Amino acid sequence: MAGLHLLRDNSLESNMKRYFTAALCFTMIACVLCGQGNAQTAVTEKATQDTATDVSEVAASNSVTYIVPIKGIIERGLLYVVRRGLRQAVDAQASAVIFHMDTPGGSVTVTEEIIRMLGDLPTDIETYTFVDKDALSAGALISVATRHIYMAPNSRIGASAIVTAQGDLPEGDMKEKHVSALLALVKSSAERNGHDPNMVEAMVRRDYEYLVDHEMLCPRGELLTLNDKTASRLVGKEGEERPLLSSGTIESIDELLEVIGRTDTERTTLSVTWSEKIARWIERLGPLLLMAGILGMYIEFKTPGFGVPGIAGLLCLALFFWGHNIAGLAGGEEVILFTVGVVLLGIEVFVTPGFGVLGTAGAICMVAALLLAMVQHYPGTPVYRIPTVHFEDALITLAVGIAGAAGCALLLAKYLPKTLLFQRVVLQAGESIDMGFVSSTDGATMLGMKGVAITPLHPSGMGMFDNRRLPVVTRGDFIEKDTPIVVAEVQGNRIVVDET
Repeated sequence: MAGLHLLRDNSLESNMKRYFTAALCFTMIACVLCGQGNAQTAVTEKATQDTATDVSEVAASNSVTYIVPIKGIIERGLLYVVRRGLRQAVDAQASAVIFHMDTPGGSVTVTEEIIRMLGDLPTDIETYTFVDKDALSAGALISVATRHIYMAPNSRIGASAIVTAQGDLPEGDMKEKHVSALLALVKSSAERNGHDPNMVEAMVRRDYEYLVDHEMLCPRGELLTLNDKTASRLVGKEGEERPLLSSGTIESIDELLEVIGRTDTERTTLSVTWSEKIARWIERLGPLLLMAGILGMYIEFKTPGFGVPGIAGLLCLALFFWGHNIAGLAGGEEVILFTVGVVLLGIEVFVTPGFGVLGTAGAICMVAALLLAMVQHYPGTPVYRIPTVHFEDALITLAVGIAGAAGCALLLAKYLPKTLLFQRVVLQAGESIDMGFVSSTDGATMLGMKGVAITPLHPSGMGMFDNRRLPVVTRGDFIEKDTPIVVAEVQGNRIVVDET
């Protein structure tokens, strides 16, 4: 950025100080924000528990039950609550997770995420759904991903066709592609939990008829929807009878806990926190925050001091990690990994010559931290298990952020020097010989001048020549402090020295 180079500070100590100060500030801001997000979650959880119990005692007794409300439209904000609840259930070694369901449906993408998370839970955590009123569309698909379903009187479950805001998907290969992919996931989950996969298909496909014990429950052309009585009817051969779908009709969560023998368990009910609502928008704005953060830090390291670009860049990157932390994606590990990358890259740039192992390692750490902050880690699964689709989305987001920052940097280099604000803070008049100015580093007179290194030259630093303190650089060699040096080359303001 040619215009910004006018402001560049060539002092090694100044550059290193600003670089590491920025890394430290970023770490502090991000960790404080992440800590506040976790604190908000902890306060919410504690406030919704019936009895305050030490986490270690809960884990030891294995008697905690998590209740996750699924109310209203199923959308991105709900995913954060479910993800948080399942992760806490795994950490607390909970005995059960109950979905308190009353929904007309919602996002297919969020539904698939929740189904996958349920499938990856440890087998010793029992999963239940209590259909309080409606479990329609996406709600029905999530319900059959749990092992036990109970329904309230006059409640309904089913009608799970894939639709858009404009209505049903048009017939054709595209619709079949979406329906087949969703059915493969849901039927597998339903079968794993002891539910009839054919019943699920009748809920999703209009052209599928569903018979039970030779009785037509859903003719072709309709979507299967069951009320509480039909869902709890017994089917199968005599002596091998089982409920069609619902294990029973009950009035409330309290009655459910009594039926399943968990009235004495510690109960934790989750809800959407204010920070999770904000995190929803931060996650959507991830590419813009990345772009602004990278651009702000680039401008800061091209200018002296520590000002608005650096502060804005740090805040954008800290908000990026905070939002993904609240969403249940990023954690303190990603923040630390990113900071380690910044420090390694700073050492490579300012301390060691060239670009080698440290610089490469630093760049890898920074990219890895940004990618890990954007991918889903399912509760109860190893960290290294990253779904391909999430990794691809993270790569696209990171590429957009880097490309956007590079494009903005080029535009700033071209147009910023022409703006009124830039002209007010940067000296515009040329200091030519005709105007009476003389270059402080005249190449003809500097060549061959001898002096001494007053700082270590690794490879840049400061040298003293005829009582003048000047910034110098070696050809790549390290020269220690107090070593005699000689000027071997002058390129503008760049003074290259050799050891004498």
